[in-house]
Formats: sequence, C-alpha cells, structure tokens
Amino acid sequence: MRIISVRQLSLQFLGLVCAVVLMGNLSPQMANAAARDLPDFADLVEKAGPAVVNIRTTQKVGGQQGGPQGGFPPGFPGMDPNDPFYEFFKRFIPPGGQVPQQRAPQPEREVQRGVGSGFIIDNKGFVLTNHHVVEGAETIFVTLSDKREFKAKIIGSDQRTDVALVKIEGPDLPFLKVGDVSKAKVGQWVLAIGSPFGLENTVTAGIISAKARDTGEYLPFIQTDVAVNPGNSGGPLLNLDGEVIGINSQIYSRTGGFMGISFAIPIDEAMRVANQLRSSGKVSRGRIGVGIGEVDKEVAEALGLKEASGALVTSVGKDGPADKAGVISGDIILSFNGKKITKSSDLPRVVGETKPGTTATMNVWRKGESVNLKVAVAEFENLEPKVAAKPEAKPDAGKADKLGLVVVELTADKRKGVGSGVEVKSVEGIAAGAGIAVGDIITRIGNTDISSTKQFTELVNATKKGQAIALLVKRGENSFFVRIAL
Repeated sequence: MRIISVRQLSLQFLGLVCAVVLMGNLSPQMANAAARDLPDFADLVEKAGPAVVNIRTTQKVGGQQGGPQGGFPPGFPGMDPNDPFYEFFKRFIPPGGQVPQQRAPQPEREVQRGVGSGFIIDNKGFVLTNHHVVEGAETIFVTLSDKREFKAKIIGSDQRTDVALVKIEGPDLPFLKVGDVSKAKVGQWVLAIGSPFGLENTVTAGIISAKARDTGEYLPFIQTDVAVNPGNSGGPLLNLDGEVIGINSQIYSRTGGFMGISFAIPIDEAMRVANQLRSSGKVSRGRIGVGIGEVDKEVAEALGLKEASGALVTSVGKDGPADKAGVISGDIILSFNGKKITKSSDLPRVVGETKPGTTATMNVWRKGESVNLKVAVAEFENLEPKVAAKPEAKPDAGKADKLGLVVVELTADKRKGVGSGVEVKSVEGIAAGAGIAVGDIITRIGNTDISSTKQFTELVNATKKGQAIALLVKRGENSFFVRIAL
C-alpha cells in the first residue's frame, strides 16, 4: 500500500488552491471560448419548437349487442319469468339479488388510441410522422405548442418505411427546414423534440452514434444516444442549425424505456416517401424478383472476389424481371444502376428507389467473371414468401467421399427445376457439420457447374488437404453457398 505523508498532502492541496485561483482569473475572452465548447440549445428550441406537434389518435369501440348482467350466459334457462325453469333457478340468486337481466346494446364510442409526435414541413400544413402513430386511427388530432388544435386528414401512410403524411388547415403555420443528412457526422450534437409518455414539448439532446445503421428494416437508420421514449415517435431529430435530419422512430430497449440507443429515419428517405404520398397517396417501389443473402469472407475468397461485398442471389422468381434478364442462383450482385452494393440489405433499397418500368444495369459476379445484365424493373407487390419444404430423409446408400457425401443423379422432374446438379443421398462428416442436408441439390463447385456424379467426384477428389471449396446448394426455393475446408 502506498502511504502519502502529511507534507505531500499539504503540497497537493496548495497546488489545487492555486489552480482554482488561476481559473477564476481567466480573461473574459478565454471564458467565452470555454463556454463555446458546449452548445446552448435555447435559441434552437425557441426557433424549432413551434413546428413540432403532438398527435393524439382515437378509434371507435363498442356497438356490440347487449349481454346478460350477472353470471348467466345469453340464452341460459330461467332468464325469462315465463320460462318453466324460472322458479328453479331463482332459488340460486343471493338474498336481495335479482334475476340477471339482458344488457342494453352498447353504443359505439370513440376512445383514445395513442399519443405520438410529428412536425410541420411546409406552410401548407403537411405534417410528417410515423406510420405506427396513425395506423388504425379513426380521428387524428394535431396540437401545436401555442395550444391550437386541428383535426388532421391522412394523406398517405407507408408501413414499409414507417412514414406517414397528414395535413392540417390553419393560418400562420410554423414549419421546419429540411437538412442535408449527408453532411451529418458521427459525434455531432443532435436534438429531439416530442411528447414522450404524453409529456408535450419535451426536449432531449445527444450525439449521432452511427449512420446507415442496418436494423433489418427497409431503411438505414441514424443511431443516436438522444433520450427517445414511447410518445417521441414521429418527432424530429434536429441538427444545431435547427434543421430536421431524421424522424425519431425506434428505440432499443429491454424494459420499454430509453437505454441509450435510439434510431431515426433519415429525412431524405422520409421526404422521398412523403413526396410520393402527396402526389398519389401511395408509394411505388421497384422489384426484380430475387431472394438474396450475405456474402461472407470465406465465400468471397473461394469465388475469387477481392472483398466480401454484394448480394448473393439465393433464388430467382420464375418469369420475374431477374429471370428474364438471365440472373441465376449463385450470382453475386455487385452494383445496380451504378450504385455499389456493399451488403445484401443495400439491394432492396436501391431497387426500391428505381422507378417501375425503367431498365436498369446490374453488374454481377458469376463463375469468376464480371457480367453486366439489363433488367426491366417491375412494381413491388406485397407477396407472401414461399416456405421451402423440408427435404425428406432418405436412407444412406453407397460410400461417402472425403466430404462425407453420397450423391446421385437428378431425376427428370428435378432436372426441370434446376437444370443440372446432383442430389445429396446421404451426408456425414465435415459436410454435415457445414450444414448440408439429405435432399439438397449441389449445382456448382466453385465456379464450375455440376453436370454428373462423376464430374462431382472428380472435382472433390482434386481438392487437396488444406484447401477450401464453395458448394452452391439449392434447398427448396432457395440457393446458398456452403464453404467446406478439407
């Protein structure tokens, strides 16, 4: 243990006193410079706050037919005094009680459904908020900070991006200026204004934690550490210039409350949706009809790609735009209309932004070569995805190769669906450990298409110990690469 003497302690205390005195003697210029390091949000809030609104929604309930008052269900014997069982059941009623009577029909009424936030984007009264704030609402009330309240009209709402556009009518409506998201940087101060837990005109501040955060949703989010709670949904995320750069939409929480991570929809994406909602009341998106997956480092190396990027095509919709363009399972889409596809989630966003009916150029990686394809973009429809059937277990047959596989030729029916390949009859060893299952169809090893069991065996046998190979496997409607290291 280190022991500090009284003399040392005294000297440390004296040094601390001197430091305090020196700080107290700072010049006004130095003091002002130190103050400028910390932002003052007061002017910003005063300027932007009036354009932030509280949104209250209602829905209709009631209107059901009347039921019994008491413990007897409808139609129970003895409900009617003229019923022969009336006197029998009457004895079970407590002293002073009454025979259960039929309730009167309940009138339909409106009750409060939820509370959220929003903000006015122009002097015409258009208000941006979240889809989940207004979804299912019968009536929408918009309240400004000056206590004016309006009944709003839904212009349109988009569930996929969680963006909704509503409109109010009124004079002298304040509105927010839309900022440039591309200029926002990680670490910059941002502000949120909204109605958390129904508390109107609440201001919280923090910094941008990350940009283009992929949470599995359609859009890339702005991640912040701004305190956002239920009720903040739909409110603006502001930069220090008072410009809106996002719509507060989601929180990460295990308790339902703020835990230091919140997500906002980038305003450029939201305005793109809002403009379509304003013009047509709906959002039109492009689609090309492919199922996709990630490209990991191992697969990229096995296929000769310099980096693990792009979107792996796992399935191609029959007679869809991609099918007609010549896209096949196992292709890796590297760019679409000149925009690089870094990860698989980039592709739906880029394709979705493409106007249906236009022709786009795709660059794909196929069998060790770069290929350019033209695809006619169709309009996105909400189609239910097909669920691949589980392959039926088949008995083992033959001797397994060094991967642990026994494969057989495809039947005529199966060949119609995939063209060429071999079917896995039994699996064990490293192939089983890699996830290959009985019934899978292997259509390619590396960049070579498989046409027969003989060819497959030759390619496997040619693989040396320590090498890794990538097998393109088709299972049900989907295709994916499996990397196996010998």
